[in-house]
Amino acid sequence: MAGKGGVAGERLKSFVERIERLEEEKAALGSDIRDVYSEAKGAGFDTKVMRQIVRLRKMDSQDRREQEELLDLYKRALDMA
Repeated sequence: MAGKGGVAGERLKSFVERIERLEEEKAALGSDIRDVYSEAKGAGFDTKVMRQIVRLRKMDSQDRREQEELLDLYKRALDMA
């Protein structure tokens, strides 16, 4: 049943509440991830490098290879290699 302005109020409220719960879960997961990085740092690992590794592992192998080749090309162009 449509409410004010043709908007189904209860359905809209349901969507908003679901989004709010998911945002809370996302914040909790972010906190958990920060805790793991902090633990790794305490164990002597470089967390900047770990973050790069996590990012690279998410990538498709072909995309990762192309990015690494392009990075190598840029480094050579700047006499960094």
